[in-house]
Amino acid sequence: MAQVDARELTGRHVLAITVCAFSVIIGVNITLAYQAVSTFPGLEVSNSYVASQTFDADRKAQQRLGWTLATSYDAGHLLLTFRDAQGLAAHVQGLDVLVGRTTEARDDTQPVFVQDGGVFVAPLALHPGKWMLRVQATAPDGTAFRQRIDLFVKG
Repeated sequence: MAQVDARELTGRHVLAITVCAFSVIIGVNITLAYQAVSTFPGLEVSNSYVASQTFDADRKAQQRLGWTLATSYDAGHLLLTFRDAQGLAAHVQGLDVLVGRTTEARDDTQPVFVQDGGVFVAPLALHPGKWMLRVQATAPDGTAFRQRIDLFVKG
């Protein structure tokens, strides 16, 4: 029979094991916290108090428009379809769209849309996963239409 050399487990060994385990845990937590803070801007508006002063009035004006927005992504093209309260193509004067990931600003882009009938189309290559669209459109009377939409691109 082979003899196994069993060394005694001392307090120093237990201390070393514990310190190493907690060092790994703390190191991973610090790395993940740094990554979270460095990749996500966390800024929706520059001054939330000022934005809150007109929020209710802006929301009511947008609801009076009666617009709905449908989005789709297919074959490298992002499509936005605005409809008015009667279901007809809405008359959009200005359009500003930000497309990006919900967790980081690195992939943010502002595609250029071309109106084709009642649909706005932009060529855009999106990788599979969850994307966020922040849409701001303007009605002929100057009323702002704002909507944030989650878009899921299948791989």
